Amino acid sequence: MARVAELSYYPVKGCAGTSADEAVLTPAGLAHDRSFMVVDEEGVYRTQRRDPRLALVRPAVTADGAYLTLTAPGIQALRLRVDTSGPRRTVDLFGTVYRGIDQGAEAAGWFSDVLGAGSRLVRVPPEHDRVTDGLTPGTSGYADSSAVHLVSRATLRLLEAELTARGARPLPVNRFRPNLVVDGWDEPHAEDRARRIRVGAVELGYTKLAIRCAVTLVDQRTGTRAWPEPLRTLAGYRRAARGGVAFGTKYAVLRTGTLCVGDEVTVTEWGPSEL
Repeated sequence: MARVAELSYYPVKGCAGTSADEAVLTPAGLAHDRSFMVVDEEGVYRTQRRDPRLALVRPAVTADGAYLTLTAPGIQALRLRVDTSGPRRTVDLFGTVYRGIDQGAEAAGWFSDVLGAGSRLVRVPPEHDRVTDGLTPGTSGYADSSAVHLVSRATLRLLEAELTARGARPLPVNRFRPNLVVDGWDEPHAEDRARRIRVGAVELGYTKLAIRCAVTLVDQRTGTRAWPEPLRTLAGYRRAARGGVAFGTKYAVLRTGTLCVGDEVTVTEWGPSEL
């Protein structure tokens, strides 16, 4: 029997995640997931690909979303009252223009100090109407693509074996920044074929494989790059037909509800792998 083993959400895109035993699933993913984003002074998104020190920032958002606390080593913590009604500004995420609500000068100065470059913090506006692509359309906040990223422990165990065979160290799951980790599937990469998943009252629809990037090279504890793993090893057995290496899957939310660690995970529809 497959079950939810871990739940995580990432309030600020690119920053550290928050583990939870229970989380509300909204149409845009786990509540508060990627609802904030750091941008440069021109409004272009910041990412660990270029700013690995984002990993050092630990955001904490209150359940009602009213307050955001930011902590990082060597800098004073900042507690912000979240602005959900201020002026909108243009932001750029992978070349697509969206809107964001700037969270003010204090947040801007705080992130500028952490990253050593001029930065602003924006929040998804209430009217955010992004449509994500893939086999099952959906929406999300400032996530790279679909609302939910899932990986199984069987998939992680296979990578660990492949890394060990190369003489490399196993890597923690946080290198891949998933929302859901599922335990109980015997077959590695079973998630590639899971087209519809039910977890209690919640239902997810497959959108696409998760194509991995240089973020997986960033040590999430130190905010530094640690080339070449896992991309070197994944390139040996997980090359996707459309390019890149695939690890984990992305899902759209078909039915909202509450998710808990320990919930049973049932695949109601299987399909072929797109690898």
